[in-house]
Amino acid sequence: MTPLFSRSGTGRKGLVSLICGALAAGGLAAAGVATLEPGAASASSHREAPLISGTPQYDNTDLYAFVSPDKPDTTTIVANWIPFEEPAGGPNFYTFADDAQYDIHVDSNGDAQDDLLFRYTFRTHTKNGNTFLYNTGPVTSLDDPDLNITQTYDIELIRLKHQHVVSRTKVADDVPVAPSNVGKASMPDYGKLRAQAVYKAAGGAATFAGQADDPFFLDLRVFDLLYGGNLTEVGRDTLKGYNVNTIALQVPNDLIRESSKQPVVGIWSTTQRRNAQGYYAQVSRLGNPLVNEVVNPQKDKDRFNASQPAYDGQFLKNVTNPELPKLIESIYKIKAPAEPRNDLVDVFLKGVKGLNQPPNVRPAEELRLNTSIKPAMHPKRLGVLDGDNAGFPNGRRLTDDVVDEALQVVEGELVGSKNDLGDAVDKNDKNFEKYFPYVAEPTSGSRGALAKGTTSGADVRSQLGDALSPAGSSSGGSGDTVLIAASAASGAAGILLIGTAFAWWRRRMQRPY
Repeated sequence: MTPLFSRSGTGRKGLVSLICGALAAGGLAAAGVATLEPGAASASSHREAPLISGTPQYDNTDLYAFVSPDKPDTTTIVANWIPFEEPAGGPNFYTFADDAQYDIHVDSNGDAQDDLLFRYTFRTHTKNGNTFLYNTGPVTSLDDPDLNITQTYDIELIRLKHQHVVSRTKVADDVPVAPSNVGKASMPDYGKLRAQAVYKAAGGAATFAGQADDPFFLDLRVFDLLYGGNLTEVGRDTLKGYNVNTIALQVPNDLIRESSKQPVVGIWSTTQRRNAQGYYAQVSRLGNPLVNEVVNPQKDKDRFNASQPAYDGQFLKNVTNPELPKLIESIYKIKAPAEPRNDLVDVFLKGVKGLNQPPNVRPAEELRLNTSIKPAMHPKRLGVLDGDNAGFPNGRRLTDDVVDEALQVVEGELVGSKNDLGDAVDKNDKNFEKYFPYVAEPTSGSRGALAKGTTSGADVRSQLGDALSPAGSSSGGSGDTVLIAASAASGAAGILLIGTAFAWWRRRMQRPY
């Protein structure tokens, strides 16, 4: 199994020994699993459920949580929304919804209930409603009058106990959102706009909201029955060039964890949408990657998105009896590990004992992070599987190759079935930043303006210049000559537009969804 299932995964002793130790100690005994109560689990990845796929403004795409590499006394949480943002997607570019609550939840003691909730709410502002433009000229700052459509947001910190609100604190008010990257003519220095959107809050916290490059890297053609059924469709990052809307939050470790003696936190994100009666209903939820996309069957996906971690028991069978290994076995004849898959319960519902499992944990689908583990000087893409305990499934860094890690674990890496499964996409197409908010800048709408094989930009400008020259001007000969030139230029421009439209159509047809 070469490209799809070829990996040089060395040094997996970290997680394997921890899991084996937990198994030997009875950490996955039936009594432990039986503590799950009726309820649900969490969602992840792009367009993972039928209902939410039709409302992208509310659709969580991915969640990341890691000890900040340049500030190890803080934790950074990155939550993304709106999958597959086409960079040149004007004239209505990408905004957070005004009728939504974008929440980041923190479980500080492992009881499957949030103790802290950071709530982001957004407002859209339009300067000039009489133009179709997102911006009416080059934008040089977030308060530039030429930036016609802007957004601001508030952050509220809500403390809870047993799902009841204890206190509410306004953390930030009217913070500007970084706009969509329309293109180099509209935003000649997008990095400057990005920097202006980073807000330092009280107590050492920082926040950012705006467009970013989609940090998730993988070959989504896996859904063509595992890369075409013969591995002919493997190894291309199908999210390359697409953007997302990002919320990034950096907070002191001491704010979110129970104590230095209990440093493990569980994190998930949700979206609540306001209905016609004015009430909010949860429509999306996200913890570990790939759970609702691959683990849950169609009948559970929407219910899963509306659920809470405290009631994750109703989906336990989807974890202990997963469909993916059976599909791989049917197509590639790689024998599926024996069920029930209690090894997956530890990784996805409880945390790994001795690494990121809190004491007296109540099994629930959360992204669990041990905030006492220092960032790795040289992060390894396979995280804990390759001996790097600062990476997935101990939280999730932007560079973690969660697809390869999940495939290897699902195929039995932790129960004696050694494998090097993977999708042949090992890193993001863009480098991540070294400082908060860490995500890469979004791909500009300027890219890909001309389809391959069409007239060059210089030729087009020359032709359009001729076509727009007034009759009798020095650029043309007789009136007939100018008309002929204008006709030829118009034809060339028409061919260019048709070619560009065809390229757009072809890209649309090649998208995974």
